Amino acid sequence: MSESKTPHARPNEPRFPDGPKPDPAGSHFERRIRSFQPRRSRVTTSQADALQRLWPQWGLDIDGQRVLDLAALFPGLDRIVLEIGFGMGEATAQMAAEDPHTGILAVDVHTPGQGNLLGLAERGGMTNVRVANGDAIILLREMLPENSLDGLRVYFPDPWPKARHHKRRLLQPEFLDLVAGPLKPGALVHCATDWEEYAEQMLDVLTAHPAYENTQPDGGWAPRPEFRPLTRFEGQGLDKGHVVHDLLFRRR
Repeated sequence: MSESKTPHARPNEPRFPDGPKPDPAGSHFERRIRSFQPRRSRVTTSQADALQRLWPQWGLDIDGQRVLDLAALFPGLDRIVLEIGFGMGEATAQMAAEDPHTGILAVDVHTPGQGNLLGLAERGGMTNVRVANGDAIILLREMLPENSLDGLRVYFPDPWPKARHHKRRLLQPEFLDLVAGPLKPGALVHCATDWEEYAEQMLDVLTAHPAYENTQPDGGWAPRPEFRPLTRFEGQGLDKGHVVHDLLFRRR
């Protein structure tokens, strides 16, 4: 029998009083072209339970009103990576389990995925995961200290395939300018996509940016590193003949 679903809430009404807020930054910051679509779809009973119980401990809203103390957020961990867009969280949970000494600050706006990742972390005993709700740009610009991150992961971002929407793509020169501040020298920037034209754009903008260098001697794609799991979604794409491109760059 499938799990029951929680009812819809009115717009901007918190469905989980102790969980993520519908619009954490509110009107504090100027509206911009968003590189994501907020998705507050139905959640299962177990996801709702995880959001209610675990959000106060392992979740945070991106409100732009404070600078995060990452040492306090990830006590005892020296390495912290930022993951933007984690879907339902299966790959994030697996990476956290296989590398317990690295903290993962995972950002997404998909409420079911937030609850699912929290539940996976609890069941697997992964205390090195924190889930952030809201706009990653505000997080980078307002809330992360300089030289505080050991890596950035962007896996299968929305390709915004229509030409008129390309300006909404996350991997742009302005984004790379912004993320360069929180990244430590030597931090690894790892991107992956199965959208060929977007992969070419990613490679072009990363190669052209003076703050990053390609880890591949030939200046091209990287083999999928062992630490990035093969997800169900990716496997389905490969079965259909999709080609997945990984890019591995370092902060100079």
